[in-house]
Amino acid sequence: MNVALVGCKNPPQEDFDAPPLLAALAARGHQGDEAAWNDASVDWRRYDAVLLRSTWDYYHRRDAFLDWAQRVATVSRLWNPFEIVRWNTHKFYLRELEQRGLPIVPTEFVPTGENVDLGAILATRGWDTAVLKPAVSADSFATLRAERHTPYAGQAHLERHLPGRDMLVQRYIPTVDDPGERCLVFIDGVYSHAVRKRSLFRGGRHAGPEGVPVEAAPEEIATAERILASTGHALPLYARVDLLRDEAGTPRLLELELVEPSLFFEAKPDAAISLVEALEKRS
Repeated sequence: MNVALVGCKNPPQEDFDAPPLLAALAARGHQGDEAAWNDASVDWRRYDAVLLRSTWDYYHRRDAFLDWAQRVATVSRLWNPFEIVRWNTHKFYLRELEQRGLPIVPTEFVPTGENVDLGAILATRGWDTAVLKPAVSADSFATLRAERHTPYAGQAHLERHLPGRDMLVQRYIPTVDDPGERCLVFIDGVYSHAVRKRSLFRGGRHAGPEGVPVEAAPEEIATAERILASTGHALPLYARVDLLRDEAGTPRLLELELVEPSLFFEAKPDAAISLVEALEKRS
């Protein structure tokens, strides 16, 4: 196969997954090229598979990105498929999963243009602290922690972004800071490995290694499997399920990453080979 690993122009950070994935493709007798989704000179028809990997600027131009992805899906095999990409690039998918009985981090979904009173939301929900974020976002873009007793900065943040963006107000769960969120990686629907990510509020990726290998607990794996089985789409080629435990110890979904997640191959080097083998099966 001739495979494109798709990134973006001027990425905000290095894609540490690319070298092991390129090596795995070569080891299995395939050609791998890195290409930017927003490079108009790329002829996507020459690729047998187009694998989304580090398109970390899509949230600034989601409509253009989806137009590109839909076009590519007509001339090559896009992974993950376009319908998954369209669904997963807007975080209101969390509401759908909640309605299907999945345990998400408690969330208020605030549509574009709505006038909201953050203090009233926090009081009604009984939350002392919340995290505000856009529904179309990556790399913690425009993410802010807000306090119930001083909601002014949070209210201003919502008023700044709501004219042009759908927003989420999520209950702040202290385990996001310690021990941190658990990111479970799945290849072809099968659990592969997990890492612990550092919270934005502890410096995020800028404060050291982003993913520290951990052992996922059986109930975390079971929760992640339920989530993947409940999306309404076929099992994705690759997935990362980011979980937090609440105060009762229940694993809850923070985000389901099906488009451009880091898969942390450094935590399990043979996972890159597993991804290539899964790609072979689906091609």
